[in-house]
Amino acid sequence: MDIVFIEGLQIETVIGIYDWERRVRQPVTLDLELAFDNTRPAASERIEDTLDYKRVSKRLIAFVESSQFQLVETLAERCAQLLREEFGVAWVRLKLSKPGAVRGAKAVGVCLERGEKPRA
Repeated sequence: MDIVFIEGLQIETVIGIYDWERRVRQPVTLDLELAFDNTRPAASERIEDTLDYKRVSKRLIAFVESSQFQLVETLAERCAQLLREEFGVAWVRLKLSKPGAVRGAKAVGVCLERGEKPRA
């Protein structure tokens, strides 16, 4: 199994349960691992044969920037669902961090896996 990854994708959005959080944009950071068979694009060297991480990133940025979820759990779930449905990804591991949400912690958040992880 091959993995396409995107690390440290920072996006600003409205996220949180408190009134003040509903009035400001806050950063969230996404770290992604996506199962994808890279043998075809390695042979063809055609971007059309890849899981284009630029296209994936732009789509996630547009989605997250326009969202207004209260919970990071909901945002992470919707991002994983989007990746699986729109990009045909069979398996995704997604870590969503909310920096500065808890005093003394660098970040808090969730890490989830969705789909069947293909065997090597």
